[in-house]
Amino acid sequence: MKKSHSGANESATQAAAVSTNPLLQQDDLPLFAQIKPEHVVPALEQVLVENRSWLAERLQQTDLTPSWDNLLYPLDEKNNWMERMWSPVSHMNAVVNTGAMRDAYNGCLPKLSEYQTEIGQNSQLYQAVKHISQQSENLNAGQRKALENSLLSFQLSGIGLSAVDKTRFREISQELAQLSARFSDNVLDANNGWFKQISAKEHLSGLPDSALGMAQQAAEQRELDGWVITLDFPSYLSVMQYADNRELRAEVYRAYTTRASDLGADPAQDNSQVMRDILRLRQEKAELLGYANYAEVSLARKMAEDTTQVISFLRDLAVKSKPVAEREFAEVSAFAAEHLAIDDTQPWDVTYVSEKMRQSLFDFSAEDLKPYFPVDQVIEGLFQLVSRLYKVTIEPSDKTVELWHPDVKFFRILDRTGTLCAEFYLDLYARQHKRGGAWMSDYCGRFQQRHQLQTPVAFMTCNGSPPVGDQPALFTHDEVVTLFHEFGHGLHHMLTRVDYPDIAGISGVEWDAVELPSQFMENWCWEREVLDLIGGHWQTGEPLPQALFEKMQAARHFQSAMGMVRQLEFALFDMHLHIDPQAASIGRLEHIMQAVRDEVAVIKAPDFNRMMHSFSHIFAGGYAAGYYSYKWAEVLSADVYARFEEEGLFNEQVGESFLTEVLQVGSSRPAMDSFVAFRGRKPKIDALLRHSGLAEAEIT
Repeated sequence: MKKSHSGANESATQAAAVSTNPLLQQDDLPLFAQIKPEHVVPALEQVLVENRSWLAERLQQTDLTPSWDNLLYPLDEKNNWMERMWSPVSHMNAVVNTGAMRDAYNGCLPKLSEYQTEIGQNSQLYQAVKHISQQSENLNAGQRKALENSLLSFQLSGIGLSAVDKTRFREISQELAQLSARFSDNVLDANNGWFKQISAKEHLSGLPDSALGMAQQAAEQRELDGWVITLDFPSYLSVMQYADNRELRAEVYRAYTTRASDLGADPAQDNSQVMRDILRLRQEKAELLGYANYAEVSLARKMAEDTTQVISFLRDLAVKSKPVAEREFAEVSAFAAEHLAIDDTQPWDVTYVSEKMRQSLFDFSAEDLKPYFPVDQVIEGLFQLVSRLYKVTIEPSDKTVELWHPDVKFFRILDRTGTLCAEFYLDLYARQHKRGGAWMSDYCGRFQQRHQLQTPVAFMTCNGSPPVGDQPALFTHDEVVTLFHEFGHGLHHMLTRVDYPDIAGISGVEWDAVELPSQFMENWCWEREVLDLIGGHWQTGEPLPQALFEKMQAARHFQSAMGMVRQLEFALFDMHLHIDPQAASIGRLEHIMQAVRDEVAVIKAPDFNRMMHSFSHIFAGGYAAGYYSYKWAEVLSADVYARFEEEGLFNEQVGESFLTEVLQVGSSRPAMDSFVAFRGRKPKIDALLRHSGLAEAEIT
């Protein structure tokens, strides 16, 4: 994937820098083993200087009538060069976060923000893009859609503002970039900073052997005796789900829910003021752009028409699910009192009691499935499923590739003709100095350049249970579902057939539709035929027993309504937060949070709960006034999967249709048009309710 640049010659300065700076050596894949913090600032500064110089020179050519070929294509090349330089830095900051790399990354954020806003407010460029868009007879459909997206981006970057307001807009954008990074850093530091050493094994009564092994390994990594509990999610969940020691559950729950808050261990990591500053600046930015609130800015790029529609959608789901959730929680409380001598069920009891209930009702524990999901088998089965659906081949790459950690693996995807169509890195396990959660990001996207086609390259990252000792990594079924989810994002990015980077893969896709391919993939994790592909006992190779499969199916919708209202709580909080112009006022966040909990929550959160202080999706991710997208897109994905259920799970025509009408088209057309092209109609909520166990209707 040799990166080509517009213009025949590079400057001597650039040539010299390329020879020494691994971030500027873009002939193929990132040189992770060679990238050092001291490379970051010089590389970015060089790229920005050259991009600015090229654009200024091109726009000053008054005898040149702007066109796609002489302006927008070379501009795409310049942006592509910058993204290929920056994406390895951003990725390393997330997966091997060190103090020096963090400082280099954070130090570049104002420079990047300034450049991006500068481009978005460049009046000459805007007028040139408008001119090109008006010559529609010379453009194809993809180019027209890319231009439409570009013109909206200009508007949302403040192209219409006065000079004074443009300056303030740039300042706000830079501050927001730094604040979001600080929020994320505080969560990571708080997560890494807390651990609990356990010296007596009886204090960990109830934890399965796999969790004990993980805790012992965590202690060994810290050169401590005994066992160590951390706030990494696999460790946290094992305590919440299995620890008989109620005091331990309460202590770990408190540590987890007060991360990066005023009640956390380190006042320097408190996100309270960071959140208020973010909300204040987002509101100011919205008002500069002529919007009433930041939620309206967010929805300008989404499928949803307005905030009223979003709130109505979420509340409709709440009306359908909260009564069921209340019954489910009442059953938890009754079971806790009758069988576990817990008369006052608290949040740190719910997961533990629920696991005991699951075992009692279904003779089934989530831990029972782990031996049947050794990671290598899961990955191989996932690849076989994708191959069967879309007629592609996924295999380890034969390239010599530099990695950022020994656990990382590198693969390639070949299309049905054997042609390389994508490559990806897979980083699956939780570890120190790696941000929590799971995500797909990219090194580069598909881009038809003049002399070659740039192959998409993705980073797919999870935080699953790591291998313990000589035993292979064994995933819970939930961790398998998470892997499938992220791989769905990856397929959306990698299987695209759109040649323009701004609308290829997930680029430009409405944010409330971007979860469709990922949530669609989750459904396969419940099918017997797929479980036989991805599962097999790690010691014997025995497939998942039918009796265990039936128990798993019987328990599938166990407490699904409680899960639903929990997600609605997050989504409503996010939306109300960004609708309220006064959300940054002292105490207002807490008021909004409590009002939402009063409306939809069935588990009473303790006063010390500071969930919002680690809500990275909305304060440090792309989900501000967009968290509802998970449920919005779940309607789409459930309805899409229903067609597979209706016409055959492995029906070749259906798989081909989903590939060509959804995965391959990127944002070359509106997401609703892609959905209708596949489904033959607009979406219905029925399939979501059925898949969530909240409706009795079955497809016949």
